Amino acid sequence: MQKLSTRLQRFRTGSPLSFRLLAWILLFSSAFTLIASAIQLYSDYSKDLLRIDNRMNVVETGYASSLARSLWALDQKLLQTQMEGILSLPDIVHLRLRIEPDSELVMGKVPPDARTTSHSFELIHQGDEMFKLGELTVTADLDRVYGEMKRKVGVILITQFFKTFLVSILIIWIFQYFVARHLSTMANYARHFSLTNLAEPLKLDRPDTPLNRRDELAQVTDAINQMRDRLNEDVARQERDAAQIRKFSKALEQSPSSVLICDRQWRIEFANQKFTQLTGHDAKDIIGKHPGAISDNTTDHRETRHMWQSIRLQVQRVGVWQGEVNSVRRNGERFWEQLIVTPIKNSKGEATGYLILGEDISIRKRYEQQLLRQANYDILTGLPNRMLALDRLKLALAQARRENSLVGVMFLDLDNFKHINDTMGHDAGDNLLIEAARRISSCLRGTSTVARLGGDEFLVILPGLTGADATSQVAERILKTFEPAYLLSNQEVFVTTSIGIAIFPTDSDNSGTLLQHADAAMYQAKHRGKSSYSHFVPEMTEVSHDRLQMESRMRRALEQNEFELYFQPIVQTDTGALSSAEALIRWNNASMGMVMPDRFIPLAEETGLIIPIGEWVLHEACHKAMRWREITGTKVGVSVNVSPRQFRDPSFSNTVLNALEASGLEAECLELEITERLILDNTIETAEILKHLDHAGIRLSVDDFGTGYSALSYLKSYPFDTLKIDKSFVQDVLKEQDDASLVRAIINMAHSLGLRVIAEGVEEEEQTHFLQREGCDYSQGYFYSRPMPEEEFEKWLSTNHRAKA
Repeated sequence: MQKLSTRLQRFRTGSPLSFRLLAWILLFSSAFTLIASAIQLYSDYSKDLLRIDNRMNVVETGYASSLARSLWALDQKLLQTQMEGILSLPDIVHLRLRIEPDSELVMGKVPPDARTTSHSFELIHQGDEMFKLGELTVTADLDRVYGEMKRKVGVILITQFFKTFLVSILIIWIFQYFVARHLSTMANYARHFSLTNLAEPLKLDRPDTPLNRRDELAQVTDAINQMRDRLNEDVARQERDAAQIRKFSKALEQSPSSVLICDRQWRIEFANQKFTQLTGHDAKDIIGKHPGAISDNTTDHRETRHMWQSIRLQVQRVGVWQGEVNSVRRNGERFWEQLIVTPIKNSKGEATGYLILGEDISIRKRYEQQLLRQANYDILTGLPNRMLALDRLKLALAQARRENSLVGVMFLDLDNFKHINDTMGHDAGDNLLIEAARRISSCLRGTSTVARLGGDEFLVILPGLTGADATSQVAERILKTFEPAYLLSNQEVFVTTSIGIAIFPTDSDNSGTLLQHADAAMYQAKHRGKSSYSHFVPEMTEVSHDRLQMESRMRRALEQNEFELYFQPIVQTDTGALSSAEALIRWNNASMGMVMPDRFIPLAEETGLIIPIGEWVLHEACHKAMRWREITGTKVGVSVNVSPRQFRDPSFSNTVLNALEASGLEAECLELEITERLILDNTIETAEILKHLDHAGIRLSVDDFGTGYSALSYLKSYPFDTLKIDKSFVQDVLKEQDDASLVRAIINMAHSLGLRVIAEGVEEEEQTHFLQREGCDYSQGYFYSRPMPEEEFEKWLSTNHRAKA
């Protein structure tokens, strides 16, 4: 009772901190209340307006079509009933229906001085054509919303004010009870604190709970009570120092690194448990020994003695030594260890001993060696890569300069590797590269180097040659090793290689130029017919330069409109009537003249230029087909060749469809000729592209059928329409019975699969009679017409009676 009266008296006499806190609480609470109330009122007002807007939108979506039907049917009674239904909705007070062209129907009344919002929407009749019948304007009264907002303002301000006031009073009482009175107790205790009453701790009049033991009052109380323990500080410090020493001792013993402590004469005084685990030596057996004399093997002792002498000198000069050493375990096993050696100094800076820290880095060293190998060797074949090969070539050239000898550089490229990789898959291609690397390596001596530069290109370096003939002998051995078949995916495949040879210093004394010359010689070997080798001669630089020049000119050919399309008719075999025409590209360059496709198409394939060139061909061919329709009055189809590189472009399907859309040509008038080699690339992507083109209505044709691998099993799987017999079979049907039988079999097989047949290379009238007897659908060749430029072909169309038929 006395304590309670004391508290009341203290509160009455005044607590400046409490009253200042009350004033700030009231100030900020009032401000917050006003802001929160305003936000709440605005939110409620916005919701009411949004509800009215939604109601008007519901009127538009729910009544627009029915009002339009009533207005279209001139059903005035139903129209009035529907508008009365709208007017009965909450807050809707006025409707104005403007009827085309100049009528108007008004319902409801807007109160004077009322605040309103309106929403208008058109009434449209949808039939064969759309007719605008009128426009309905819906007006809503907002007075209810404003009245509701005013009512809420008064209620919210009154309730918030009383709530704020009561909460403030409660907060100040809580502050007085839980904080201010304890601060007064602390002040009185500190005022009477002296050395005579150290035994009496500071205690606050409050429950001893976990929460109270963690708050700020408890922290201040603990800080004051700790002042009483300052007299016993020396004893406590000594105890802490002893505990710290024991902790450091355990840390050294349990360290993940091996630890050795030596005296100033480098005699071991301490070895932790990790050192025993790492080396296999017991600590008691090595105490007193030198770190370099731990091993019992005298050979190891001699090897490490010099190392530790240099370590000692380094520590004395610099103060630390760090490095990697190849240490030996007790069982004789070697391992890599990272060592750090530092002196242990006293307060005067004098070395009283040495600390040796060790860590097993054997795994890291293995990773480093692996990374070093990956940086210098080809992962697939294990051969040196381009970077290491160039380094070895430079070393070989430097040695050849000193010894006045020759160095042979051979550039190898596998023939038709891309075809095998595309046809049989990348796994088979990888296996082929591994076996090719093995065969090339088997033909070389120990001082030679064979490297894989990338893809199917290999480099052979032959150092220390006395004559250039040695390179020819090595090339012949390599070609001979490529003669046996490769077994890929349980299928025998014959792969050859083309080899280009350059000699240092005869052909060049520079490594980069030497490689360029070997590369040029390799291309010359390919032009000879592959599976051969060729020595570099100066004339090859001109060929290589011409090839680069042709590539450069071809990159500008599209911009300068140098490409042209020639057209060769495809006619019905039995009547000779024109069916379609095949588009054949030509390149008319100002410097090189007329360039035939067999010269620039392979280079376009290799450089990727075939994709923009092929897109141009598609667009031009489709536009020309539309022009032929104007000349002949009938639909004349057009056939376009598609290269494998062009077909595998992700945007190929879109390119074809864009060409049809831009020209207006029907899809069935376009036929894409696809090589037999591409059919054998039996991938999901190939099937999806062919299916996509077929669904679009584009006709698909197998070009040069019979010249590649057998693709009969794929003719059923893919949606082809036409099969073209290669001209090499058609030309000899009258001379070779085998060719005649083969053509006959292809026609029968194609017809049995529902495919049409086109015979290429028809040059004699007797060949047309044979094809007519065998039921060949279409024919193409010089007998009917050679490929013609655009103007000649259009003239041929307008004058040729068969075309008109």
